Amino acid sequence: MTTASGFDIQQLHADADRDGITKLVVGAIVHAGGQVLILRRSAEDTFMGGIEELPSGGVEPGENLLTALERELAEEIGWTGSLTLDPGFVTHFDYISGSGRNARQYTFGVSHHGRPIVLSAEHTAYRWLRPAELADSDARPTGDV
Repeated sequence: MTTASGFDIQQLHADADRDGITKLVVGAIVHAGGQVLILRRSAEDTFMGGIEELPSGGVEPGENLLTALERELAEEIGWTGSLTLDPGFVTHFDYISGSGRNARQYTFGVSHHGRPIVLSAEHTAYRWLRPAELADSDARPTGDV
């Protein structure tokens, strides 16, 4: 399945399978006017409470990457409906999850287009940062375990 944004989602899944990945995570670099959206997790959250992060989360069994991305953005920032993905932009990194699984996070670029940000209960704040300001953030490079 190749999307209008130029992604071959089946190939991304196949690459992860080939590489022995057993946990998939999706993330979004939501951007507007040269800035990136960063979320602050609730300090009471048992998973990395209080840190800043990109919108991200685990892919459920039977779910494809884009469906998971749409679900995560709906859950975390209140977006519903179609997304405007940056054509051809997807990056990934691999890590060992807290449960010891080989995990891969695929991160997509997503245009903001003025949509309102409505935070979930697991997030208490958000801010927009320029890429040069990201070093001042405590954002972590991992998604859900």
